[in-house]
Amino acid sequence: MTPVATPPDLRALTTLRFLAAAWVVLYTAWAYLDVGSVPVAVTKGYLGVEVFFVLSGFILSHVYLERAGAGGFSYGGFLWARIARVYPLHLVTLFAMVGLGIAATLAGVLVDASLTDWRALPAHLTMTHAWGLAPLAAFNHPSWSISAEWFAYLSFPAFAFVAWRLRDRPWLAVGLTALGALGVYAAFERLAGFPLTEATFRWGALRIVPCFALGCALYLVYRKAPLRRAALVALASAAGLLASASLALWDPVTVLFAGGLILGLGSLANERAGPLASAAGVYLGEISYSIYMVCAPVLLVMTNLAARALGADEKRFHVFVWLGILAAIPVAAMATYHLVERPARKALRGFAARKRPGQAGAPATADSPERVLQPSKTIV
Repeated sequence: MTPVATPPDLRALTTLRFLAAAWVVLYTAWAYLDVGSVPVAVTKGYLGVEVFFVLSGFILSHVYLERAGAGGFSYGGFLWARIARVYPLHLVTLFAMVGLGIAATLAGVLVDASLTDWRALPAHLTMTHAWGLAPLAAFNHPSWSISAEWFAYLSFPAFAFVAWRLRDRPWLAVGLTALGALGVYAAFERLAGFPLTEATFRWGALRIVPCFALGCALYLVYRKAPLRRAALVALASAAGLLASASLALWDPVTVLFAGGLILGLGSLANERAGPLASAAGVYLGEISYSIYMVCAPVLLVMTNLAARALGADEKRFHVFVWLGILAAIPVAAMATYHLVERPARKALRGFAARKRPGQAGAPATADSPERVLQPSKTIV
């Protein structure tokens, strides 16, 4: 059997992970800023999660599709690699929020009751809390998207099966997937009464499906031949994404522009990617999963500390105080990345390699924010 080629280094997509995480953080943290208005693009920051979802489909296909189609794909090893990537930090942030809730309760401080709602704990522990199995949005709320990712990981062979059979007709795959996605978005909103792009704990597992499928289809275009005018496509897509978010167009329009941006940046050679391929950009992309996961607990702690220190009745702060609170998020993320995320991933992957030599799965780079690198350099 012909060896599967090593996936190339896609540095710009790693940096894009940070930009998507920063969009979500800005959306989450803006409520604590004492200003009279909110830019429309900020109110659409929840769509940063859609960027992650499309990226997941693209990069999982980038790393695993060839193996899944040509042979040599280990489903068990693949799932273990995904668990090693997302589960340790999920557990740490989950129990951090539990601890904060218990401490606040013992101290007599009024906090959101969901922090100590134990009914949701089993679903969080099994990463099924975005499958409609949790009674409410509890603990570390952003982790619903990790549950949705877990659903996509479990379903990856089905996505790969379809994608592999359309590998010689990539634009047909993109067209069919885009039309299907638009149909899902329209039908869901009509039936549920709210957009699928705003679903979390109840329908998060469904929310990832159209995005993940779009990412898989877009990868087929890249696989056949990276775009020749990649920079132009990336620039036009970025402009379209910003315009659609700023004008509050139908959310799926922004999702499609995000797909174009990912295809453009994925097709862009590293030497032409400028700051997006810089060491600083790639590092921020590497820690962006931590940024995303620590955002809620850091904001909970820092806003309460700031309100107490300033004697404020409301947790809305002057811009300089707010920026100081915001700066604590990447600092905490660097700590969790180097102390939890990276060493735990290495340990779990090493454990699998010792138990099943050669079966631990291909080095993976595609779930929540992480570096999109050649397997020899990957940090998963």
